[in-house]
Amino acid sequence: MYLSPQSEHILDWFHIAMKLTVINQMRKGLVGAEPAAWLGEVEKDLESLKWLLWNGNVDQALSLIDGLKTMLDGEQISPERQKLLRTLREFGNYIADNQAYIPDYGDRHRNGERISSAFAESAVNQLVSRRMVKRQQMHWTKRGAHLVLQVRAQVMNGDLRGTFRRWYPGMKAGSEDLIHRAA
Repeated sequence: MYLSPQSEHILDWFHIAMKLTVINQMRKGLVGAEPAAWLGEVEKDLESLKWLLWNGNVDQALSLIDGLKTMLDGEQISPERQKLLRTLREFGNYIADNQAYIPDYGDRHRNGERISSAFAESAVNQLVSRRMVKRQQMHWTKRGAHLVLQVRAQVMNGDLRGTFRRWYPGMKAGSEDLIHRAA
């Protein structure tokens, strides 16, 4: 927020949806260990929770989370159910902490507004590549990584050839292709 205080800040829908997906997978892990009717209620409430958050009804979503926590809690519960309860508590805290940044995603989507930063994350992943993200054998200095990113960005934008033409006006046409393939 300090980098761009005038801009609109929203919580990325992708991150909410992924957390809900994990919670639902944990619920599925309880099949056979818990009563089917009870699990059906939990499933229905998780779907409602997703719908409430999609539509920006944060207060109702937080109330539903509280109800789910009560439903999951008990004296003698399995480790799997304890893990689901802990994850749901963490999700509730996450939503409560970020409720000011949860818009009506459905309305934004219908109006062609962004609900996710996935497009930006994808571009970053293309620029950076796995080698820079993960701790693998090859490590770059900050300066080296910065220079590589400049080259990769120019390749993706289609600007690298123009830059080389500016730097080397006498460069032969065939050598441009070698530079492009090397980048």
